[in-house]
Amino acid sequence: MELKQLCEINGVSGDEREVRKAIMEAARPLCDSVKVDRMGNVIAFKKGKGDGSRHILFSAHMDEIGFIIMDATEDGLLIFRPVGGIDPRVCVSKYVVIGEKKVKGVIGAMAIHLQSAEDRRRVLPFDGLYIDIGAKSKDEALADCPPGTYAYFDSVYETFGDGFVASKALDDRVGCYNMLRLMEETYNADVTYAFVVQEEVGCRGASGAGFASDADTAIVLEGTTAGDMGDVEKVRRVCEAGLGVVISFMDNASIANNQFFHEMVALAEKENIPHQVKRGATGGNDAGAFQRSGSGKKTCVLSVPCRYIHGPSSIMKCSDMEDQFALAQAFARQA
Repeated sequence: MELKQLCEINGVSGDEREVRKAIMEAARPLCDSVKVDRMGNVIAFKKGKGDGSRHILFSAHMDEIGFIIMDATEDGLLIFRPVGGIDPRVCVSKYVVIGEKKVKGVIGAMAIHLQSAEDRRRVLPFDGLYIDIGAKSKDEALADCPPGTYAYFDSVYETFGDGFVASKALDDRVGCYNMLRLMEETYNADVTYAFVVQEEVGCRGASGAGFASDADTAIVLEGTTAGDMGDVEKVRRVCEAGLGVVISFMDNASIANNQFFHEMVALAEKENIPHQVKRGATGGNDAGAFQRSGSGKKTCVLSVPCRYIHGPSSIMKCSDMEDQFALAQAFARQA
C-alpha cells in the first residue's frame, strides 16, 4: 500500500473505519494474526525467529484531525466543531467533504470588509465559522449532513520540490505506512503492530492497546511539528524537515526511558541514519499511554517532521520518512 493511498482515505478520530479496513487488508498476508479490539484498534502480531523472550511493540495512530457537524442555521449553513487540535486560522475558505455521501462544502466566515474592527483584530473562533454546502434551508442541509456527521479536509496528495510531499493526514499515516513496511520482515523478537484510534483526542486507543499487550518495549512512529519556517529563530526550531528522523527524550505526555533514548541515538549513529533530537518538550502522543499501561513499558518516539501539521496541507520530506523506517527496522533487527 502506498502512502498516497493511506493519506487520501478519510479517518477523523472516532471514524477510522475506512483506514482500518485498508490496513487490515494490507496486514493480513504479512502477520500471523490481525484482529480489531473493542476500541477499534488494529492489533497485528508476528511471531519472531527467536525463543519468544523478547516482545516489542510498534505503534502508529490511524486517525486524523477533522470536524463534526453540530447543527445548521435557518438559511442552510452547517454549524460544526473541530475534532482534535486545529487552528481556526487554517480553516477559512478550505474545501471539505462531509459524511458517507461525500457532500462537498467550503468553510466560510463573514467577509473581512463586513467584520467589525474588533473581529479584524482577533482570530475568529470556530463558533464564528460555518460550512457552506449550497443548501437553501436548515432542513435541506441537515437532510444530507445531520448532527454527528464527520467532515474532512478535501485535499490531494502532491509531490513537489526537492523530495517533498504535501497532503492531509501525514500525521500519522506516515507512521502507519512505515509499520506496514516493517511487517515485511521477520525479526528475532516477537512483534506486535498496534494501529490505534483516537490519538488526536487524547490517546484513547493506545490506552487499551497498551494494557492488552505484554510487550516490554514500545516504539511509537509519529509525525511531529517542524519548526523550520523562515521567521522562526534557529534556537526555536525544535526539528527541521530534511535532517532525518526525530528522536524525542520528552514531551508533555511522556519521558522516554533514558537508557533507551541514548541507545536509539547511538544506533542511528552506528547505522549512519540521519537523525535529530527534538529540541523541545511540547505536545504529546501515544507514548504516554503505552508508558503508563499495565506494569509499564520502555518507550521511545521516532517522528517525521511535518510543516503545517494539523491542517489541510501538511508537508514532509520523503527522506525523513525513509530515515524513520530505517531506524525502526535497525532496532527490530537487533532486538
